[in-house]
Amino acid sequence: MEFGAGLSITYVMGGLAREYEEPHLPRLLEWLDHADRSRMPADPRLWTEGPIRSTYPACMAVKAAAEQGPEAAERYLRALREGLMCFRRKLDAKEALVEEARGAGLDVARFRNDLDSHAIVEAFGADLEATRAHERPLPFGVIGERVLGPGDDWRAALIEAGAPPANEPAPGVLDALRHFGRMATVEVEAVCDLPGPRAHAELWRLAAEWRVKPVHVLTGTLWELA
Repeated sequence: MEFGAGLSITYVMGGLAREYEEPHLPRLLEWLDHADRSRMPADPRLWTEGPIRSTYPACMAVKAAAEQGPEAAERYLRALREGLMCFRRKLDAKEALVEEARGAGLDVARFRNDLDSHAIVEAFGADLEATRAHERPLPFGVIGERVLGPGDDWRAALIEAGAPPANEPAPGVLDALRHFGRMATVEVEAVCDLPGPRAHAELWRLAAEWRVKPVHVLTGTLWELA
């Protein structure tokens, strides 16, 4: 939102695990740690109720979604993240991934065909090579010549790379939800430039007016238009 149309994002799938092995308790604890640090809602009970076998099917599904354009890829990736990390959906098989494409508003028939194509396997293979060439843990991003992790100053790196902010006022909460869809409280704080107490107050005010509604997740709340 801050950098406007001058900024484009390419999602590269790093493939966290070809195959997960038991025990899953360390991953459950890791998710709780990440939720605590990021303040993003999460429900790691996925790892006790129906653990996924691999991240590779979901990664290839994102590449298939990208065949329908960058906005489709972004919507689909968000749907997978919420499905896995917030709603405990076992998204490691074809039909479950196709159903997420339907919910994300993709052309389902095209998505299904793309998911079965060798081109998607090759595209994911290229992503694996690209991420492994940097020899650092996921997730990370590349801006210009810089490689950044979750704790780095991405805004400063963007400006250094020549992407000036659009200098537009921060959107209101309703406009942000219309643009992005479902959002966590911490995301509303960042996008709408609202300090924590003000973001909470505004979200609950809008909820009291039946204009937004909270979606409870184990460690926090997501918000969507009512």
